[in-house]
Amino acid sequence: MVQKYQSPVRIYKYPFELVMAAYEKRFPTCPQIPVFLGSEVLSESRSADGAVHVVERSCRLRVEAPRLLRKIAGVEHVVFVQRNVLNWKERTLLIEAHNETFASRVVVKENCSYTVHPENEEWTCFEQSASLDIRSFFGFESALEKIAMKQYTANVKKGKEVIEHYLNELISQGTSHIPRWTPAPVREEDTHSQTRLKDPCFLEVGRFGGAQNPVPETVGADGDKLDADYIERCLGHLTPMQESCLIQLRHWLQETHKGKIPKDEHILRFLRARDFHLDRAREMLCQSLSWRKQHQVDLLLQTWRPPALLEEFYAGGWHYQDIDGRPLYVLRLGHMDTKGLMKAVGEEVLLQHVLSVNEEGQKRCEGNTKQFGRPISSWTCLVDLEGLSLRHLWRPGVKALLRMIEVVEDNYPETLGRLLIVRAPRVFPVLWTLISPFINENTRQKFLIYSGSNYQGPGGLVDYLDKEVIPDFLGGECLCNVPEGGLVPKSLYLTEEDQEHEDQLRQWRETYQSASVHRGAPHEVAVEILDRESVITWDFDILRGDVVFSLYHTKQAPKSGPREPGARACGQLTDEGWALDADYSRVEDPLVCREGESIQGSHVTRWPGVYLLQWQMHSPPGHAACSLPGMEDVLTALHSPGPRCKLLYYYEVLASEDFRGSMSSLESCTSRFSQLSAATSSSSSQSHSSSLISR
Repeated sequence: MVQKYQSPVRIYKYPFELVMAAYEKRFPTCPQIPVFLGSEVLSESRSADGAVHVVERSCRLRVEAPRLLRKIAGVEHVVFVQRNVLNWKERTLLIEAHNETFASRVVVKENCSYTVHPENEEWTCFEQSASLDIRSFFGFESALEKIAMKQYTANVKKGKEVIEHYLNELISQGTSHIPRWTPAPVREEDTHSQTRLKDPCFLEVGRFGGAQNPVPETVGADGDKLDADYIERCLGHLTPMQESCLIQLRHWLQETHKGKIPKDEHILRFLRARDFHLDRAREMLCQSLSWRKQHQVDLLLQTWRPPALLEEFYAGGWHYQDIDGRPLYVLRLGHMDTKGLMKAVGEEVLLQHVLSVNEEGQKRCEGNTKQFGRPISSWTCLVDLEGLSLRHLWRPGVKALLRMIEVVEDNYPETLGRLLIVRAPRVFPVLWTLISPFINENTRQKFLIYSGSNYQGPGGLVDYLDKEVIPDFLGGECLCNVPEGGLVPKSLYLTEEDQEHEDQLRQWRETYQSASVHRGAPHEVAVEILDRESVITWDFDILRGDVVFSLYHTKQAPKSGPREPGARACGQLTDEGWALDADYSRVEDPLVCREGESIQGSHVTRWPGVYLLQWQMHSPPGHAACSLPGMEDVLTALHSPGPRCKLLYYYEVLASEDFRGSMSSLESCTSRFSQLSAATSSSSSQSHSSSLISR
């Protein structure tokens, strides 16, 4: 594979003639570049009027590679041939170089140019491009490629420093101005030399590499080129190879993409998301551009108007900026009725709102870049989890959240600079276990998580936010106008007809199982757990009647029990002769669930074995049924036309390894989550469990 390098336009704020005088000081040796061992002139010629000066040099470069590789190659230095065409009249220097050492195995080509700045004739522009093609090298092709690219980029950076060093040296010696070239009288004896210089074959700088155009590959018209000062000022510090990737991807888009070219900051985010691997970043960006076109995302900020219900109950909004100048978005997730919002506006409307927040975030980053005079390409999100409970584990809501995370990760990479999570409750590790596998590792490294009041004081929010902008509900003095959220009234829910139109009911029905519960015939689900500290989560809606929900543990498998870990069996599973506290034990207190309610809960298992989730009809006081009815009661209930209850349920097992892994990832975050982690682990040893009635 051919590796390519393309530099941005580097600008010297000195006249071309002075820069050329500094450039000539690099030869025949240059102490400032240790790998440059020296050079000798192979040929030199001038035009009759002195306007064009052509020099060919042989340059020796020391090989900076492991001793074993140098020994195998049998060389301590490599030879390059450099051809310079200096045109004083046009004020240009075109340079072409190629390697002579190992030319049959490795092909290195380089093109450079010094030209006058198009908008200021007292400034000089420099551009550089190169290619490396390793055809074979004793089985060390990959190692050589890495060494060569590392050494080359180091020399690129050093080259600019060397020119500036010699410019300062010239000025300190009193040479701050060199007159421009003027024609001299043509002498008769120079006629032959002049004729030779006019020969196209002689002037063809690309003759060594076979190129017809000596000018290095650029990014388009002069006005479209990226200069190094602009990159440093507006995009931030990049290594030479990172600059090259940005320029190459930008150039490729200009040549192939039909439509609006993304801004440089946007292109750079995709490169960072793929660790500046050009092909992977190009693929990711192309998919995102197609998605933006398909969903008309470029017009979102002009066309999107959130429903009044979202403006009232969606507890999120922009709030000044963090200590680094990043725009700050505050989300009071614990106060937000995610289930109510989904049932009131639908998942697609919520997704559109999330996309509009991301579009607005990019716009605010551009504004803050101009306001603070430094590159700001990401924002900070402050998430308050006070009020987060098991109702936030409502499965369709979690699925919608995962979908939104996926869309944002694919199309807005590297836009999150920091995520501050405060007042994380004990239920948070369960939610984290569900969503963390879908979050990019680079993104997870930006999470800072605090439980309880750990966000207060040194090491807390004051390290990332100015005291003047810490919201009042977190103990600060700044009034935060973010909506407080709250429960969405059921009267605002979409009708079933509207939900069918939104395709939500079908999706929810695919997620949930339905069950009927008769008097004396409970519905039971058996779950086999092999490892302690696994987590069982449940989510169910009572459609008709009142039921009692219980959770039991037994060491013996019930009839028709599961054959594989995590598998389920349902219906009436327990044997008539089982006795409480002998054959099975209750690990979750009975919970009375009324018609129309929605219940979410979780249980951190203490022992391996079989766990039974049980729903049975609620009996009035004084008519309480036994915990596990006998077979005769079941048969009687199934054949009698008496009342029955209906419910939809979903459950999931979070494996012990995954749960412990998520806890470890929380503890490894730059955070103060250790107290919460310890509390959760302690609770699990006591068979921690809980259920919550949401709506």
